Amino acid sequence: MPALHKLTAIKVKSALPGKYSDGGGLWLFKRPDGGAQWVLRVSVHGRRREMGLGALTSVTLKEARKQAEKWRTVVRQGKDPIKERARQHREAARADHTLRMIAEEAFEARKAQLKGDGKAGRWFSPLDLHVLPKIGRVPIEEIDQQDIKNVLAPIWHTKSETASKAMNRLGLVIRHAAAMGLDVDMQATEKAKALLGKSRHTVKHIPSIPWPEVPAFYKSLADNTITHLALRLLILTAARAGEVRFFHERELDGDTWVIPANRTKTGKEHRVPLSGEALQVIERARSHKRDGFFFPSVRKGVISDATMSRYMQRRGLEARPHGFRSSFRTWCAEATDTPREVAEAALAHSTGGKVERTYRRTDFLDRRRFLMNRWADHVSGGANTDKVVQLRGRA
Repeated sequence: MPALHKLTAIKVKSALPGKYSDGGGLWLFKRPDGGAQWVLRVSVHGRRREMGLGALTSVTLKEARKQAEKWRTVVRQGKDPIKERARQHREAARADHTLRMIAEEAFEARKAQLKGDGKAGRWFSPLDLHVLPKIGRVPIEEIDQQDIKNVLAPIWHTKSETASKAMNRLGLVIRHAAAMGLDVDMQATEKAKALLGKSRHTVKHIPSIPWPEVPAFYKSLADNTITHLALRLLILTAARAGEVRFFHERELDGDTWVIPANRTKTGKEHRVPLSGEALQVIERARSHKRDGFFFPSVRKGVISDATMSRYMQRRGLEARPHGFRSSFRTWCAEATDTPREVAEAALAHSTGGKVERTYRRTDFLDRRRFLMNRWADHVSGGANTDKVVQLRGRA
């Protein structure tokens, strides 16, 4: 073995352009432009290999000697140090590309498509609650159908909707990893579904009050409390609870409530025609208004998403606030001849194919205004509630 440690720190610093040996195959290459590079020369299987160890500006003489000894040991084991270093880099990169890291990147990439930039957490929560705690640290390139099957099996038949969402999100995360150039199994989620089989879970619809019984419940909301008024407005508008809870005065445009796109489930602005009864409810709610919100909570913000549900539960009712949308839709079908597209528009549902929706540039506001007035008559005990409504508004 040639002599080692021929160079000194002073020599390294003062050396002119050229090549200087430190022994044991370690060389310092100094360039005329002032740059300098450490290089290790070794022989592997009869072939000479030159391996860069870094620039002098970032690797000291002591550090270069330490690296050189590390890779000479690899050579003594009969391995190519350059290939071994590349392999180690690949392994390190794989360790960095964990399922959690890629899932978070995929979530960031999709935020613009999600309601409120995904701040509600509904996109990420199925993964965060049921998948990532178990296999979040596993490199995504190692994830296969068996891993996915094992992690979702406990909720596949008991929480099928959540499990289905988690499976869907996993598929999107895997596709994101593939777009990054990672070697992932694009069919892993489909294979996992085959292993899990069809879910035995029976979908339970949110309980609702039959539409003929809605007037009696509406009449019982006689107090001008925030909860009573919020429930009244929810019933009269067939809106979602979250839309009612965050109802702000800036959304009121005369006798129309304009719910902005960032507050709707569809991500599109929704205009709600307000009946006279609904306007009266809003007027009474003004006395509770704080920071522009009609239904504020006792402390800060607005009433919680459980406020109205808990009230109905305390009343001993199985039905829940969201069920009034079903009550309204069934009333439309059974007590009126409302065209399907008009009734669905009242619930902010999309109907027809993509092409049909592209050419249909109306939200049927005038026809819905007539419909919502009739619904208000029904729930508040107004006139003509026992007749089938003949909707013949403008087309």
